Amino acid sequence: MDENESHSQRLRAAVHYTVGGLCQGAAAACGRDISRQAIAAVAETTFRQCDIFAKDLEAFSRHAKRQTVTTDDVKLLARRSTALSNFIQQKSEELAIHNQELKEKRKKNATKRKSKDMEENEAAEGGTEN
Repeated sequence: MDENESHSQRLRAAVHYTVGGLCQGAAAACGRDISRQAIAAVAETTFRQCDIFAKDLEAFSRHAKRQTVTTDDVKLLARRSTALSNFIQQKSEELAIHNQELKEKRKKNATKRKSKDMEENEAAEGGTEN
């Protein structure tokens, strides 16, 4: 078994484990049972769909002549599902606001550092002149 195949098997097992936990939680909430075969089918479908998504995202970024997948690529991928598209749009806006707040905070900290450095320099220069 080569490294890629091993990595794929580990990913497949992780997806199966996660899907199993989600299915068991949903089943418990509804008072139902889910068979192992149903969980395996959902896990396999999820894994294949993620593979398709990854290939589509790569194609979108390549088409835009970029090496990096961006949020615009993800929004384009989700365009067919209204609920998913709305969710991704909302999260994207929240992330943009958070990033803007971080930038502003960094600017304030940088300004404070500059003014503090200037004060220290002035104090040092004033002390050497006497």
